[in-house]
Amino acid sequence: MSQALYDVIGVGNAIVDVIASCDDAFLASQSIEKGAMTLIDEARAEQLYGAMAPGQEISGGSAANTLAGIASFGAKGAYIGKVAKDELGEIFRHDLNAAGVDYKTAPLAEGPLTARCLINVTPDAQRSMSTFLGASVFFSEEDIDAEKIAASRITYLEGYLFDRDEAKAAFVRASEIARAANRLTSLTLSDSFCVDRHRAAFRQLVRNHIDILFANEAELLSLYETDNFDEALTAVTAETRIAAITRSEKGAVLIRDGQTTAIAAEPVSKVVDTTGAGDLFAAGMLTGLAKGLDLEVCGRLGAIAAAEIISHIGARPNVSLKGLAGKAGISLGGA
Repeated sequence: MSQALYDVIGVGNAIVDVIASCDDAFLASQSIEKGAMTLIDEARAEQLYGAMAPGQEISGGSAANTLAGIASFGAKGAYIGKVAKDELGEIFRHDLNAAGVDYKTAPLAEGPLTARCLINVTPDAQRSMSTFLGASVFFSEEDIDAEKIAASRITYLEGYLFDRDEAKAAFVRASEIARAANRLTSLTLSDSFCVDRHRAAFRQLVRNHIDILFANEAELLSLYETDNFDEALTAVTAETRIAAITRSEKGAVLIRDGQTTAIAAEPVSKVVDTTGAGDLFAAGMLTGLAKGLDLEVCGRLGAIAAAEIISHIGARPNVSLKGLAGKAGISLGGA
């Protein structure tokens, strides 16, 4: 196996987030399901954007947030995702490269605008997402950078992208390239909404192509169509080598080769915005796994990153995650 140029390469929906505060009455008036992600069309995106309170425009997208977190840990990351040739697309490209992530995917020349996610955050820190996928879904095998995937220790696939057949084929192709290069492939289920839509295809992907699975408790229960957490853990143990299941304030449960490890949540003085908590937990886990660290240490890195992200608005770190890891007594060496 040749030396890796990257620790992690992410494949996902390239989205610009618009994050604004609201109350439950606003969600009700706009028929927004609290705490969930709902796909919307361009007309609805324009209407909702006009109705929302003034917000922050921040480059986002689940896997892109994870890669920004990985870069904050000092690790080397790359990203593959589709934007349009427009202003928001340029903002997304600039922000991700400025965060230290190698991003060079060619933009969509003709078609819909760059994707955007309209996130309304209630006082209890729950985020309710209305997402116009735009250019991000026009992703196919042609966009897979085989050389970069082969040169990455871990390929990280975002479940939100798993909608069109072209993207499904691209996921399989990416995993095949990674396996041929003796690398690892990981997947995040992203949202129960995604699991409900693609359960059978996700199960097949996990069984045949995934080494590392990320999910929250609700997503895992949905994947295996059970309301029994232990039953779901048994099922996922049989289907993938490593799994990381987040459980909000209960922390996380990690599985590696059939062995289970519990990770406590890091204390947070005030939860401001849960946007990106799972993305950043994955950032810590993937950084640790890419560096060959003990599974419990990987989980602690995930918990540290998740705690930082929920302490402020936005899904990208405000401070150096490598610095926080150092304060917690975890050395990432020259990462």
